[in-house]
Formats: sequence, structure tokens, C-alpha cells
Amino acid sequence: MRCDWARYNRLMQKYHDEEWGVPVHDDQLLFEHLTLDVFQAGLSWQTILNKRENFREAFDQFSIEKVAAYGKKKIDELVQNQGIIRNYKKIEAAITNANCIIELQKEYGSFDRYIWQFSEGKTIHNAFEKLTDLPANSPNSDAMSRDLRKRGFKFTGSTSCYAFMQAVGIINDHLTGCFRYQPIIQLSDQK
Repeated sequence: MRCDWARYNRLMQKYHDEEWGVPVHDDQLLFEHLTLDVFQAGLSWQTILNKRENFREAFDQFSIEKVAAYGKKKIDELVQNQGIIRNYKKIEAAITNANCIIELQKEYGSFDRYIWQFSEGKTIHNAFEKLTDLPANSPNSDAMSRDLRKRGFKFTGSTSCYAFMQAVGIINDHLTGCFRYQPIIQLSDQK
């Protein structure tokens, strides 16, 4: 059995089975997930997942340094790119967030070290049985959102932060009956 939201589409199943909830500690991959969650705001995850490869190509494989250096010409190019979500404010947010990550890397040594502090460096394993039990945010995502915003990050409300935390394994929200629930616990124990 897999989580209800991933049952009916091959791309969603692959994402669920191989990525969602797996602890991520690579700054570039963390930036990719954060950026995709910025673009998801107000949209379905399916929409973003369908365009993920286009996003990777358009945003230089989510190189933090390259995205941080984007200027007006690159923004104009991205706004014209039909393969991604062409939202000017979200594109600007991705650039702003890349610059903020660079500052965090200077302060903490890595974005990974900073972002995992919101769970004390460990995966939070929830034990939900039904999709309707999953919350949209938590005290941890509230704290992350507050601190990110204080540091200048954009489009990082608590709901977006919660989705990000689920995606990168800070929170394990696989349903208890899902075949990925226990493997994620084992993966997180290996850190």
C-alpha cells in the first residue's frame, strides 16, 4: 500500500516511492526542493512534478550560485519559458532565496546544517493513518517560516515550509500503512 495521493499516477508514484520523505542533506537538492515548493504555492504538486525537468534546465540544475547571480535578462528569459511556471514574483523569489542560502552557508557552513536545526537534526516521524489526518503546518514549520522570512526568504509561509519538510525527510508523513513508512524510519536512523 502507498499513500493515497500517489496511487493513480506513475510520475507521482515514482516520486513517492523513491524521493518523498527521504532525508536530504545536499544543499543543491535542498534548494531544488525549496524552489519547487515556492512555485507550487497555489498549484498542485502534480503540475510542478510534470514540469520538474524543465525547471532543472531553466534554473541551471538549481545551482545556488548561478541562480543567485541571475539578472533582469535571465528573469525575462524565464518569464517567457513555457516549460515552467512563468510567475515573475516566484522567479524573483527563487533568486532571492538563492542569495539568502549563500548567506546561510557563510553563517552555518551549509544550508543543510541550518535547515535541519528545525527538527534538531533528526527526522520527525508522524504516525498518521489517513491522508485527512495530515496537517498543513506544524510548530516546526511555523518556526522555520518565521526564521526564513526574517532572513529575507520569499514565498516561505508555514504551509510551504511544511511541504518542503515532508519532501526532504525532515518530517516523515508517509501513512503508517504505507510500504515506505518503515524504510524512511530506517533511512533517517542511518544519518
